[in-house]
Amino acid sequence: MDPEYTVMGRVARRIWATAMKEKYGANERSQKLKYHIQTSGRSLHAQEIQFNDIRTTLQALIAIYDNCNSLHTNAFDEAITTPTEDSVRRAMAIQLIINREWGLAKNENPSQGAFIIEELTELVEEAVLAEFERIAERGGVLGAMETGFQRGKIQDESMHYEMLKHTGELPIIGVNTFRNPKGDTMPETIELARSSEEEKQSQLTRLADFHTRHAAQAPVQLKRLQQAVIHNTNVFDVLMDAVRVCSLGQITNALFEVGGQYRRNM
Repeated sequence: MDPEYTVMGRVARRIWATAMKEKYGANERSQKLKYHIQTSGRSLHAQEIQFNDIRTTLQALIAIYDNCNSLHTNAFDEAITTPTEDSVRRAMAIQLIINREWGLAKNENPSQGAFIIEELTELVEEAVLAEFERIAERGGVLGAMETGFQRGKIQDESMHYEMLKHTGELPIIGVNTFRNPKGDTMPETIELARSSEEEKQSQLTRLADFHTRHAAQAPVQLKRLQQAVIHNTNVFDVLMDAVRVCSLGQITNALFEVGGQYRRNM
């Protein structure tokens, strides 16, 4: 795990508060960022998959120390398949044990004031703001998307990470270093979570029933939503009403009609 993961929340809160106050003139309550953390999917490896729980535990500890408002811990087998009931229970136990058994986690900001934390915060914030400037130079988020800037950065980073794994420059226990001398310990059979045909038809039946019950109200709310987008008013406020009578597909198509649909340049 890169050291900057330790201060991501701190950096996000600092940038959010500054932007909300200086750019938008938001009040004090709006300057307080609430954020969700999900542990790193990139750190889940098919080799020695049981070790993934160890990595996830440390990531969860970092997130809780950094005062995240909600947390999702990945199941160890997500590198291979949809999580099983047992692996999800283990992932949930990580959070429970940290919150209920790990004494230091009962205190807020246990790392605050440490030199490494303060220094990392400054360095990561500087790097994030520099990235913002590069995006702004390309016409903002939408302009940068037209040239594939964000996608290119993600792909470059992914390739760089895979190369470090392949060459061994980035040591990963059980993957490219400290390999098991007895060979891979992956189970011969892995339970795959898949919906049955009965479950699929049940979902489709309930969706059709939802459409029928709200056939009269849905067009009105969808029109309201489109008008909110066109006139640049509070879309989220209208969405809260729309989701009561409209399905996700209906809302998505309505937004496509007024905002267009993104297509990646090849």
